[in-house]
Amino acid sequence: MAEGTDLAKKAGYGRSPLIVCPRRKLEEAVRHHEVRHVLMMGSQAEAAPEKLLARDCQVTRLVFNDIAEERAGLQMPLARDVVTILQVGRQALADGEALSLNCFAGVSRSPAAAYIIACDRHLPGDEKRLANSLRAHSPEATPNAAMIALADDILGRRGAMIGAIAAIGRGAECSEGRAFFWVV
Repeated sequence: MAEGTDLAKKAGYGRSPLIVCPRRKLEEAVRHHEVRHVLMMGSQAEAAPEKLLARDCQVTRLVFNDIAEERAGLQMPLARDVVTILQVGRQALADGEALSLNCFAGVSRSPAAAYIIACDRHLPGDEKRLANSLRAHSPEATPNAAMIALADDILGRRGAMIGAIAAIGRGAECSEGRAFFWVV
């Protein structure tokens, strides 16, 4: 059985863990866990690392810029991107497998996707607790506000996700976030 899955079961969660990291640390992060699902988010289409393809990972790529409001020449995250994030998260959970979420710096898009998946796995009312847990796992995280707003609407959370992320505020200044393992 996978190391990450063993840790989750020992902790009593019975849920597939999320491994969140910047793109540069993707191979290192998944090397320590049996990862079958990888979600890559970036401003341009990138090929999945050969090592992941050799491991027969299911790689999903989303292309949009890390922006929270419209800017000329840049691609906002769209509702269909959030729906894909939810689908990938649900599939990893159904398979009982770890899911790696990554973006260029591991600060905005991938923590936002992790929070979205965490909220999807929990009933309404847990948004603040999950946002605080995200902050504890990643002091640098500044989840993409546009992604959070789209997910809040799609999941019918009536502003609870938006408010919870606003309450944890901007993350610590950094050039790159640290990789973290989150069982939700």
